[in-house]
Amino acid sequence: MSKNNFGNRFLLGLAVAFVLPLSFYMIARVLSKDKIHLPGHYGVERVENATVDGKQVADTIYHKVGDLDLTNQLGDNFSLNGTLDGRIVVVNFFFTTCPTVCPKLIGNTWLLQRAFRRNPKIENGLDNSVHFVSITVDPEHDTIQALRAYADRYKADHDHWWFATGDKKAIYDFARNELKLVTGPGDGGADDFIHSQKLVLIDAKRYIRGYYDGLDTADVKRCADDIVLLTMEKEKKRK
Repeated sequence: MSKNNFGNRFLLGLAVAFVLPLSFYMIARVLSKDKIHLPGHYGVERVENATVDGKQVADTIYHKVGDLDLTNQLGDNFSLNGTLDGRIVVVNFFFTTCPTVCPKLIGNTWLLQRAFRRNPKIENGLDNSVHFVSITVDPEHDTIQALRAYADRYKADHDHWWFATGDKKAIYDFARNELKLVTGPGDGGADDFIHSQKLVLIDAKRYIRGYYDGLDTADVKRCADDIVLLTMEKEKKRK
């Protein structure tokens, strides 16, 4: 088999894999939503006692992700919990000069973006419910112009995938203390550097609903499936 044929078959396989979430979405709409197992919550903060039907039960309180102010590749200021209120958000971290991990991580995020592009056959296409945010861990060097060039390189949909920069200390604090990524101790200073290959799935209420290896295509596919389920969860709550 030629190298080109192998590459084409590989890309076709990835394309099929990432069309499946949309097919799953259509099938699942027909089924009873009560039978769907939704993604769990991450980040237990405390357990409280509650009374339900006269019985004492344990009520688990999960971590709710705080806000973060950023600027995207278009030069627009935004906040994760304000501007993107009500949307499911997938967050990852990168830097534009990264030669190894980031290209594959961003490439797999592109597959996610493509899987959830607007489909005119689906009323209120999924892309209005899902937003992707890639945050630089090197804001000193990753200017807005650099982020725009990087976004264009990966054919990002500028309406639904933002490459973002901001205050380094705020970004590093957010990664460590809000998203609970294992990045080691640090204060966001000049000598501090984090580099995670995780995708973090945050629901519309700002609870963490999944961590995925952004370099593993199978795990990225699992993220896609979980996004579909969270979209269904949103629809169910609106009724």
